[in-house]
Amino acid sequence: MMRRWLITGCNGQLGFALGRQLASYSDAEILAAVDLPEVDVSDADSVTRLFDELHSPPEVVLNAAAYTHVDRCEREPELAQRANALAPGLLAEAAARCGAQFVHVSTDYVFPGDADRPYREDDAPGPRSVYGRTKLEGEERVRSVSDRFLVVRTSWVFGRGRNFLAAILDQAQQRRRGEAEGPLRVVDDQRGRPTYAEDLAQGLRALVAADADGLVHLAGGGSVATWWELARACLDAAGFEDLGIDKLRSADLETAAPRPSYSVLDCSRADALGVSLRDWRQAVAAYLASPEAPALEAAS
Repeated sequence: MMRRWLITGCNGQLGFALGRQLASYSDAEILAAVDLPEVDVSDADSVTRLFDELHSPPEVVLNAAAYTHVDRCEREPELAQRANALAPGLLAEAAARCGAQFVHVSTDYVFPGDADRPYREDDAPGPRSVYGRTKLEGEERVRSVSDRFLVVRTSWVFGRGRNFLAAILDQAQQRRRGEAEGPLRVVDDQRGRPTYAEDLAQGLRALVAADADGLVHLAGGGSVATWWELARACLDAAGFEDLGIDKLRSADLETAAPRPSYSVLDCSRADALGVSLRDWRQAVAAYLASPEAPALEAAS
């Protein structure tokens, strides 16, 4: 069945991946894919104009726009509030007015991160950062608008542009060129599920096709990982097996926002709907082979 889509945050990792994938499917029409600075979805007038200027009403509105720099959110809470809380509510209201399903992407940071088992959808949230609090408020605003919503929580996303793997590869290449020395230093006491943006985009489309609603957790498959394990797997797959990585504790780092030590998401509900993502190690290999990965220089 053909569906008409509106995508916000189209220049981000997830929005870009979803837009590219939908463009290749015969059962999807992208009415608009927007991002800053052209459209500010935290401004009510901008959102109204966006929907009024569409040539036909959307059937699916997917919000991939967010302010995701966790430490900057602590320093710029007003911006985080607008992007992560106010904007989802405005978009959900606009989607409800035209009868569209609203799909909003949220985060593992809505949980406190002190669990001893994977977080389920019905577990009580308890964010400990501005980022997490504003994302949770965004969820609440969406739920207050209409029953026709899908909020998908995910975690540790990597893909096009700035992300953890790109930063690790940049540091590795600096050492290969002799511009930096010594081992890398990566935290090894935070655990989660790495998620490739391309896989997440496919999963979102599958959830929409399955008429999923409510809260759903969707993240990369395979074993639970630490940031150190993710970095090690990336470097090994990229040909940097000889480069050492020192293991750090979260307490060794000075960050503006606290990080959850355990933010593993239970994806059983998505599994029951027939939607699951591939093992994160396979996804890392796919990312490295993609045009979005940093160009790697051959070892001399």
